[in-house]
Amino acid sequence: MSVMKASMDIQFQFKMKNKKALSSVIATVLLILLVTAAIAIVWVFVNNIVNKNTKSTESCFDIESSGTVTINPYYTCYNATSGEVQFSISIGDAEIDSLIIAITAEGTSKSFTLTNNSANFTNLKPYKGIYGANVKLPGKNEGLTYVANGFSGSDKIDSIKISPVVGSEQCPAVDSTSQIDNCALLVNS
Repeated sequence: MSVMKASMDIQFQFKMKNKKALSSVIATVLLILLVTAAIAIVWVFVNNIVNKNTKSTESCFDIESSGTVTINPYYTCYNATSGEVQFSISIGDAEIDSLIIAITAEGTSKSFTLTNNSANFTNLKPYKGIYGANVKLPGKNEGLTYVANGFSGSDKIDSIKISPVVGSEQCPAVDSTSQIDNCALLVNS
């Protein structure tokens, strides 16, 4: 009986060692699966953020490098007598949601945000329009001329800068001009 008992003890110990070895393998496999799942979740999250930021950056870069949103210098001038600045915006083959126009004159600055929807501004009007009239952003492959007032007492306009907005991303200034002539000179020439 003692030989039989010894044989059973050996078989029991052998089974226990196999179970311990088997549980180590299962634990290792489960740990590998958990790490792989965690990496996949982090990758999806990071990939979405990178793709979102890349698309908005690409849109701004495309607009900036193609020169599709510009200030038209032929229709841009300043009337010191009335304190009005006339400027023309041209949009080529670009989809933008809004455009920020910043006009600087002798230490003061005014900015306007034009969108695809008509809006009223107290000191911005369409060319040959009236102040308070609806103005909006030029459409794709269009150009519009605007007049802004409130610059009386300024001898000259320092600069006009435009920055498009694509989605919720404001792009850097894509065009600017500091060569703003007197409107009276343009009419007489």
